Amino acid sequence: MTPSCLFCKIVRGEIPAVRVYEDAHTLAFMDVFPASEGHTLVIAKTHAANLLEIAEPDLLAATVTSQRIARAVWQALVPDGLRISQFNGAAAGQSVLHYHVHIVPIREGQRAGAHGREKADPAALEAVAIRIRQALA
Repeated sequence: MTPSCLFCKIVRGEIPAVRVYEDAHTLAFMDVFPASEGHTLVIAKTHAANLLEIAEPDLLAATVTSQRIARAVWQALVPDGLRISQFNGAAAGQSVLHYHVHIVPIREGQRAGAHGREKADPAALEAVAIRIRQALA
């Protein structure tokens, strides 16, 4: 882990996050600037800046967790679609240089960007996280 990395700090518990799922290798939590209700991030716990740097075992773990979380979001929130994306480098839209996957529920006609413009209410994030956690159970 990298001392100054925002997501490494979340893994270490130094910064709060609304956690959805965690195992030995990955962590899923609600995006605090969601593009839509239910926008969830999946990270590998081991620090790697992007897809080009992540070790294959960590990439596999993050991919398996992404699928698990996407299925739970689909079941819990019943969106019309899911946008699953991953950015590499600031020019591509990556705002935190730690490998992560965005799972963004989309409603028909909705035009959601990579991130929302406003910080979400923590209580609202927790309410959605509860629904996703229930779908994981």
